[in-house]
Amino acid sequence: MQKETEIKLRASRETLAALREHPLLKKRNKSGWQRHELFNQYYDTPERHLARAKVALRLRRDGEQFIQTLKSRGQSVAGLSERNEWDWYLDKAKLDLKKLADDCWPASLADLDKKTLKPIFTTDFVREKAEIAWGRGKARVVIEAALDLGKVVAGKHTEDICELELELRQGEPQALLELAAELAADLPLMPCDISKAERGYRLHDPDSYSLSLPSPSIEPSLPLDDAFAALAWYLLGNSQRLAEQYRYNGHWSLLGDWLQQLIELRALLGSLGQAAPRASSRALREQLDALIQDWRPIIDAGQEDEGVRQSAPEAFTHELAQPRWGLFSLQTSLWLLQRGWMTNRNNRGERQGTAELGNWLPRLLADEAQALQLPRYERQPEDLAEQRPRMERLLVWLHLARTALDLPETDRMYGELAKLYALAQRPLSDECLGARVEQAHTVWTLKPWKLLTK
Repeated sequence: MQKETEIKLRASRETLAALREHPLLKKRNKSGWQRHELFNQYYDTPERHLARAKVALRLRRDGEQFIQTLKSRGQSVAGLSERNEWDWYLDKAKLDLKKLADDCWPASLADLDKKTLKPIFTTDFVREKAEIAWGRGKARVVIEAALDLGKVVAGKHTEDICELELELRQGEPQALLELAAELAADLPLMPCDISKAERGYRLHDPDSYSLSLPSPSIEPSLPLDDAFAALAWYLLGNSQRLAEQYRYNGHWSLLGDWLQQLIELRALLGSLGQAAPRASSRALREQLDALIQDWRPIIDAGQEDEGVRQSAPEAFTHELAQPRWGLFSLQTSLWLLQRGWMTNRNNRGERQGTAELGNWLPRLLADEAQALQLPRYERQPEDLAEQRPRMERLLVWLHLARTALDLPETDRMYGELAKLYALAQRPLSDECLGARVEQAHTVWTLKPWKLLTK
């Protein structure tokens, strides 16, 4: 068994060709590019027991070699994945079920009859790989770079494989992100944590692809720094999965959900005060603001305009063909891994960052709720849109961390505030103004709102 730490980057054929000649890779390439034709048959039961257990089982043909591989449940955050992998070299192209023993086989599948495993889908691709190595401080980094080009085939359905895989062989995971971000600075590379196995299952059953990651567990005793990191990783990872699925099927609602992850991430960043000095997050905020500024008008217009919805996939394809999205994703991942928001913060910021969330969060929400001045917008409902950023800061914490609050009816407070926020985004009309007045009154007379602002 070995630990596999890697990042997958979706690319175009043109980008793959450019990567072969990229100055950074050429300078650090210690082996030259080696070409392999790989054919992989994936197995599962008809009921997809392995997929549900997050296990992938494949038989690979690499030249004259046959390799049986089992990949176990791992963790994948914002494109950077880590999981356990077992490889067995076989004499022939036939599964050896005896290799799938208790030391590698998931306990949850202990009662599974392995004889029910059947071929489900295949991946057939050409891999050009090279050993990329350099010195990082006093440490040596070795990464296997693989340019993969081919197809996933499930029955009559196919999907292209065109990606760069970077797998860590020696060094720190941070080095993977550093290399990927340097390459993405001038090439469109899209971090993508959907494996070739997941693509095969998605072709076989389109509903099998999980769009959202498991929600992080946020407890009141968690330090603010740890809570922020967990929520930011979650939002970034979700944004990447939504971008991948919208690229794949073009369903309009996914684009709005993608933008919402970015809005919540921006609101989260804007709520930390001195725990995240503005200088430490300036580049990230500017990237987020540019993405939101470009895509929010499209989402808003598309709520009423079918033409906008129909043209959005082409616009998104154009977005992904530029370096911006990939570079933002990779730089944000690196910033989170390095805990960049802690850079050069003062003593007060240090105290805030290490404070328990259950003590810090009520004070934040109380300050924001009081500054919102909802009674004013009963009288001036036409001005409510100016408070969207403040409502976004309130909503992101109520959405993702309300379990850390010792308040009654927090679910209701979140729901009612979300309704007010939705009204703040609607075009002005007599009906909308009346609804804003009524909803503002509903929110500020809620019991938990009164407790927050007393």
